[in-house]
Amino acid sequence: MEAYPLPKFHFSVDWGGTKIGFTEVSGLDVETEVIEYREGASPEYHKIKMPGMQKFSNITLKRGTFKSDNEFYDWWNTVKLNTIERRDITIKLLNEAHEPVIAWKVKNAWPIKVQSTDLKADGNETAIETMELVHEGLTIQND
Repeated sequence: MEAYPLPKFHFSVDWGGTKIGFTEVSGLDVETEVIEYREGASPEYHKIKMPGMQKFSNITLKRGTFKSDNEFYDWWNTVKLNTIERRDITIKLLNEAHEPVIAWKVKNAWPIKVQSTDLKADGNETAIETMELVHEGLTIQND
């Protein structure tokens, strides 16, 4: 067994576009909704709880803004009434040898929000753009 937990700063994202680096990924969580039920003739005076449907958070991808790189916006512009280009996305946490240790597989993702960088005259930071995705499933593989 490893002596230390894994650091979270070495990761890759296969998002169906060219190989670009992301500075941050968030929203990799799954929640199971609870179904409460009580039969009228039950001798217990409380509800039983059963697992229900799964609920997934939106995923947020952040990256540096590059001149003439419009891939975020090209994907965003595929949104039409009732149609969208859906993509399967794989996010991998990597070890020192650049090998995947944990993989999050996202099913049928598509963008619901694209946010350009904020502008500040006295700022000294990198321009960061953000894309928020919805999806229809998330599986986690811990190798």
